[in-house]
Amino acid sequence: MDKLLLIINEMREEAGFESIESLEVSMDLREDLHLDSLMLAELTVRIEDEFGVDIFEDGIVQTIGEITAKIEGK
Repeated sequence: MDKLLLIINEMREEAGFESIESLEVSMDLREDLHLDSLMLAELTVRIEDEFGVDIFEDGIVQTIGEITAKIEGK
C-alpha cells in the first residue's frame, strides 16, 4: 500500500490538501480522502499505469480496501 499512499498523497497535495501518513482499508475515497470525480478519474489512470489494473472495471469502488483487493487480484 506504500505506492498507493504515494499516489494518493501526490493527488491530495496537487489539490491543496495535506498529505496523510497511512491508509486504512475502511477509508472512503470521497468522504475520508476528499477525492472528487475528476480526482477519482485521475486515480484510475495512475493506478492502471502503476499496477496494470482498472479499478473501476467492474463498477464503482468506494474504499481503499476495494482498491487493494483489485490490485491484489481478489
